[in-house]
Amino acid sequence: MEDFLALLRERGQLLPTPAAALKHPEHLETTEGTTILALRYRDGILLAGDRRATMGNTVVYDRADKVLAIDDSAVLAISGSPAIGYEIARLLEISFQHYRRSQLQELSLDGKLRTLSRLLRENLGLAMQGIGAVVPILAAFDPQEGGKIFFYDLLGAQFETVDFCATGSGSPIIRGALYFQDRWGQEPLAGLGESAAVALALKMLETAAEYDTATGGYRSRARIFPQVMRLDGRGISLIPETDLEAHYQALGRIAG
Repeated sequence: MEDFLALLRERGQLLPTPAAALKHPEHLETTEGTTILALRYRDGILLAGDRRATMGNTVVYDRADKVLAIDDSAVLAISGSPAIGYEIARLLEISFQHYRRSQLQELSLDGKLRTLSRLLRENLGLAMQGIGAVVPILAAFDPQEGGKIFFYDLLGAQFETVDFCATGSGSPIIRGALYFQDRWGQEPLAGLGESAAVALALKMLETAAEYDTATGGYRSRARIFPQVMRLDGRGISLIPETDLEAHYQALGRIAG
């Protein structure tokens, strides 16, 4: 089979690196997006992200999408550079489509993971200069093994986590809180129902927003909600904002 990423590279369509940025990266201010998390609950996997994008200490946008469905069984959450993250998501989507149409079958989970690793390695030049780093989470549903959560480093190394994962500037706060909840809470994460899992994800993002200025919190008047997506045996679906609002009301956490 023809290698799809090699074909894109040959045609000059694979993550182009601006020469000027490589020569003078200190003069280039880039937009960054944080924070994202994934957790396994009783029926599947939840992925959530705040909506804030920043440039240095400036808030650029408060409605950025960071949780993206790639196909019918894989979801990519991105922290870091939205420009590179969105391009990686686009290349993943068309790469999976190319394989499906040319081979008349779905690309295996292992193949999907390797494709994302290669795209991150292609971006290493920008990532090492601090102007295009992406640290993603990929969640996928396997009919035999159920939901799986993977995270990556800047070199494209892939790691699987069983219960939860978080990346981005607010992730240390979230990881500590989720560990506490999973280890000493009334119920481990894997035993939570969907409603409890969604409420927990919202609490984690609000906690990160309280202590990390790059993480955006819920704003009721502006109707800015986090993004929360579920992945289970039925497929992928976005939790509606009306449901998220009901959760915040139940939590008694209506922000201005």
